[in-house]
Amino acid sequence: MLGDNHSVVLLPDGGAINYRTIQCNTQTVVKPAMPGNVGYVKVNQFGGSDPTESETFSKQIQEQIRSQDDASIVGWIVDLRSNLGGNMWPMLAGIGPILGEGISGYFIDADGLETEWAYENGAGVSVGVVVAKVTDPYELIGPNPKVAVLLDNGIASSGEVVAISFIGRANTRSFGSPTCGLSTANSVYDLYSGYKLALTVAYLADRNKNKYGVPSSGPNFYQ
Repeated sequence: MLGDNHSVVLLPDGGAINYRTIQCNTQTVVKPAMPGNVGYVKVNQFGGSDPTESETFSKQIQEQIRSQDDASIVGWIVDLRSNLGGNMWPMLAGIGPILGEGISGYFIDADGLETEWAYENGAGVSVGVVVAKVTDPYELIGPNPKVAVLLDNGIASSGEVVAISFIGRANTRSFGSPTCGLSTANSVYDLYSGYKLALTVAYLADRNKNKYGVPSSGPNFYQ
């Protein structure tokens, strides 16, 4: 009702109530034709919170990288299309070998408090705290590669976290259409009788602290 489009009441039966006025349009994602010297990685949505399931998801992304990587690779395509979000941290831990080490974005709240997210040594990290990790993480043969990020209107929330993480990275460009526009961060609060409120509490920002998801800006992330 406040117009943030991301806050939602979570019902005890697993349902939800929201007042969203925008529609995230997913599609069947088809892998593009690929030259032999370019790698391709698909990052799907992930909604789990169990540490074992999270690491399995992250390892699957890194296995895509490991299975293609060799000395002939000149760059990578990171396909985020139709990633509706969920848990950002296993996505970040999985794509980290291509994204690279260090801070790749921030949460910025209404008071201007900045909380960074980063990839460090196989883990998605926030303010030095490991949130999701990969045991024995993969390292690229050729570090700091060129990257093309594929976008569409089916990318939302944590999927947009990954998209934003690549903004400002050297040798990186994005291709496609605007993402859905839910590039804000929610915190979950217990209400009563099993009800919960997932309340939008912060904007997402890139590594240069440019904010996204500002209501007046419309769809927030463009090619």
